[in-house]
Amino acid sequence: MGKTFAEMEEMYREVVRRFNKIELQEWNAEGTMIELSKQVGELAKQVMIKERYYALEGEASNVDERLGNEMADVIAQVMRLADFYKIDLEKAFIEAREDEDRYLKSRGH
Repeated sequence: MGKTFAEMEEMYREVVRRFNKIELQEWNAEGTMIELSKQVGELAKQVMIKERYYALEGEASNVDERLGNEMADVIAQVMRLADFYKIDLEKAFIEAREDEDRYLKSRGH
């Protein structure tokens, strides 16, 4: 059975606590944004490989696994940023989707 969103957040918080013990300094919003940007770049590379923009031999064999890993890394950094700013990410996600739903309904969709 899968984990709840809250369980995934706590799983990542434990990873962050462990990383904080070995990093040179705790990451603030700036460090997290730099890492998020790096992870988005790594995700983009995997998309480029998957869509065959890059002719990299041997890179395509496990691209689906790497795509999932990079997507998860992007989500993890968003979680870290939400924790830094004390934002309930699950609540924010639900509220944002409800806002979209209301907007679409107002447009007849």
